[in-house]
Amino acid sequence: MENISYEDFQKLDIRVGTIKEASPHPDADKLLILKIDEGKDQPRQLVAGLKEHYSPEELVGKRIIFLANLDPKPLRGEISNGMILAAADGEQIALLTTDKEIPNNAKIS
Repeated sequence: MENISYEDFQKLDIRVGTIKEASPHPDADKLLILKIDEGKDQPRQLVAGLKEHYSPEELVGKRIIFLANLDPKPLRGEISNGMILAAADGEQIALLTTDKEIPNNAKIS
């Protein structure tokens, strides 16, 4: 894997948020539509390939880490405004989270 510069890392806007809603994507077997409370007036919508690993009910209320400044991307007709961060080891997926209470929209550095 190629190294990146510290300046490149600083371009990433990684934040804390809480999943407020989660629902299956109507047109995709592996995708969930997530509404994230990021401490702003309106929730942020993320579309994530987590359906095989988490039920929507398991995700609601989870404090997660997400990439906020990724270009919006349409996924099967739904816009994803960022990317939830998770660790993967073969078939196992684990969402990245915080070990202490910290406000939504806190910046990861």
